[in-house]
Amino acid sequence: MRAYFGRRYLVSASHRLHTGELSAAENRAVYGKCNNPHGHGHNYVVEVLVGGAVDAETGMVVDMVALDGTVRKQVLDRFDHANLNLDPLFRDRVPTTENFSKAIFSLLSDALPQGELEHVRVEETENNFFECSARG
Repeated sequence: MRAYFGRRYLVSASHRLHTGELSAAENRAVYGKCNNPHGHGHNYVVEVLVGGAVDAETGMVVDMVALDGTVRKQVLDRFDHANLNLDPLFRDRVPTTENFSKAIFSLLSDALPQGELEHVRVEETENNFFECSARG
C-alpha cells in the first residue's frame, strides 16, 4: 500500500513576466501588471507531496527532517528572497509560476532522501495555484 506525506514551505521571491520573443506592447498585453519593469514579489507557499511505501522500521514514507534539509538546500536557499529572473533556470524561460513549479519539481525529483515526489504545488496568491505532478 502506498502512503503520502506532504509538507508546506514559504518562499518570498520576485519576478517580472517578460519575454524577448514579444514586443513591449505584446508583453504588456499578455502579462499585464506582471510585466512591470521593476518586477513584483510574492510570498509563495510551496507544497511538496512524497509518496511511497511506509518503512517498516520507522513507520514513515520519508523522514521529515531529511526532507526539510533537501527542500532547504534545493529550493529555499536558492529562491527565497531572490529575483527569479536572475536565476540560471529562467535564463531561457519566463519565470511564470507554472515554470517555477516545474523548476522546483525538477530540482527535488532526484534529490529526495526517500520516497518519490508525487507533486509540487505552488500557491502564488490566495486565488492562484499551480501544480506539477509525476503523472505528467
